[in-house]
Amino acid sequence: MKERKLFTSESVSEGHPDKLCDQISDAVLDECLRLDSESHVACEVFASKNKIIVGGEITCSKEIDITHIVKDVLKSIGYDKPELGCDYHTIEVENLIQKQSPDINQGVSKKRVEDQGAGDQGLMFGYATDETEGYMPLAISIAHKLVRYATDLRKKGKFPGARPDMKSQVTIDYTDKNNVKIDTILMSIQHDENISEDEFKKFIHENIMQKVAKSFKFNTDFKFLINPTGRFVIGGPAGDTGLTGRKIIVDTYGGSAHHGGGAFSGKDPSKVDRSAAYMARYIAKNLVAAGVAREIEIQLAYAIGINEPLSINVNCFGTGKYDELLITKIVSKVFDLRPGMIIKNFSLKKPTFKYRDVANYGHFGRPDLDLPWEKLDKVEEIKQQLSQI
Repeated sequence: MKERKLFTSESVSEGHPDKLCDQISDAVLDECLRLDSESHVACEVFASKNKIIVGGEITCSKEIDITHIVKDVLKSIGYDKPELGCDYHTIEVENLIQKQSPDINQGVSKKRVEDQGAGDQGLMFGYATDETEGYMPLAISIAHKLVRYATDLRKKGKFPGARPDMKSQVTIDYTDKNNVKIDTILMSIQHDENISEDEFKKFIHENIMQKVAKSFKFNTDFKFLINPTGRFVIGGPAGDTGLTGRKIIVDTYGGSAHHGGGAFSGKDPSKVDRSAAYMARYIAKNLVAAGVAREIEIQLAYAIGINEPLSINVNCFGTGKYDELLITKIVSKVFDLRPGMIIKNFSLKKPTFKYRDVANYGHFGRPDLDLPWEKLDKVEEIKQQLSQI
């Protein structure tokens, strides 16, 4: 029997306990930046049953109402009934936020934006592939759309019996490069107590799995699994504790690329864990769109308080049309990698988007959001540099 080449990615819905925490962390960040664009935020959230603990270090010139933010996030997700085990009406919120350390602040508070150093040491990765229109890996793209679409149906009242907590998993068969196909789709979706299990699973297979597969113009004869344990009534924070930053692979590339040491949510853009990861994606996407390679991974590394990266690494996985050292030089010429300039060029202190929105369904390859790091506005400049070689 011939061995097959399979690859799998997963996603989770906004009702997943970890994603609930990510959203609260980023909603706190949104509110801080709305009140004071110079806020420094490192916000962590823990959720268990009907209690939310919010902690971290925040420097903001205005007071923020943590309890109101928590309740607003819970309400918008749909945690609004006692039987869900987590209810915004009765939620207990514990606020453990303190001021940011002045030792950290001195490294990132500079008079000139171009002199601003990284908020911490670390390494970040960005990735792009021509596998999909959004320059994202196929498996994670389908996985995200499954839970995003299922959630949309639930919120519109078109998904009978569904509750907020959902997971998806997609396995792609790459055995035949000329006939890439979906091998398996798995979905676990929380549901009401008294439902018809057969009808619920039939709805998911026919109205979610098959529709999403068709939207990608892929096969619908895939194997599928729905709620493999047979029952998923208790979910969300009532079924499992949630924590900010535990879904970093869901947030990025579904395992198709490396991930640095840090999560994104709850961190203001002075933290390069977030802003430099956005820049690395921006670089990779523009390089692939410019035809430099079919697949590219960028690594950036920084030191706290220093405004230039310690290293830049380019990996084209054998798909590059140019030497990787040459591509690295082009990256240095075309892209300003200083943390302060990343923040300025992406308007990350006064964003046109909400950080809370990217806490769901991935920070990259989002056709539903206008994100600055997803723009392809460096393609021509890259091509011009290549023409001079």
